[in-house]
Amino acid sequence: MIQIYHNPRCSKSRETLALLQARGLEPEVIDYLQTPPSVERLLELQRRLRRPAREMLRSGEETYAELGLDEPALDEAALLAAVAAHPVLLQRPIVVNGDRAVIARPSELALTVLD
Repeated sequence: MIQIYHNPRCSKSRETLALLQARGLEPEVIDYLQTPPSVERLLELQRRLRRPAREMLRSGEETYAELGLDEPALDEAALLAAVAAHPVLLQRPIVVNGDRAVIARPSELALTVLD
């Protein structure tokens, strides 16, 4: 089952969902702002993304600066806890297929986890 961590207000997220649907796919749409992922789920996403936690964060968000998340000494657990508490910080969209995931920016990157 393909999943997309989606923000319907985000143009890139909408583009990615449309791209998947144009290929005849109906992914499970997870509106992560309405249903924030737990730290455990974020750890699983991180494993599938094969990226450091910092790359899962939207550094341009006001919350990022307010929480001082640019501090290099913050460990993975602290960063993921911040995302769990403030889901607006999560990069989007994230497309998951089985054991693989990708931050689909640009949208075409979603295709890399489909094969």
